[in-house]
Amino acid sequence: MANNSTPFSSKCEILADLWSSYRDDEEFQDFVRYADLGLPLAYCATTQIVAVDNDDPAGEIINETWDLFVAGLGIEDTGFDNLDQVLEIAVANNKNK
Repeated sequence: MANNSTPFSSKCEILADLWSSYRDDEEFQDFVRYADLGLPLAYCATTQIVAVDNDDPAGEIINETWDLFVAGLGIEDTGFDNLDQVLEIAVANNKNK
C-alpha cells in the first residue's frame, strides 16, 4: 500500500466526514457511488463499529478509496488533518489551473 503523508486514522476521519456530510451532494455523487464500500468502512472505523487496521483488507479498501479521492480532486497527499483542509487545497489548486 502506498505510504502517503496523511495518517491512516486521519484518512478514515476525512472519508467518514465526506460520507456523512456530502454523500447526497451532487458534486460528489459519482465518487460516493463508486466508493460505496470504502466510505462506509471509514465511517465504521472512526465510530469504532469495526476495528480496522491500515494493513488488513478493510484498511486496504480505505487506503484505495483515499487514493482515488485525492486523485479525483487533483491534489497531492501532503498530510491532511480534516476534510475542510482537503477541500480548501482542492479549491485553491483548481483556481490556479
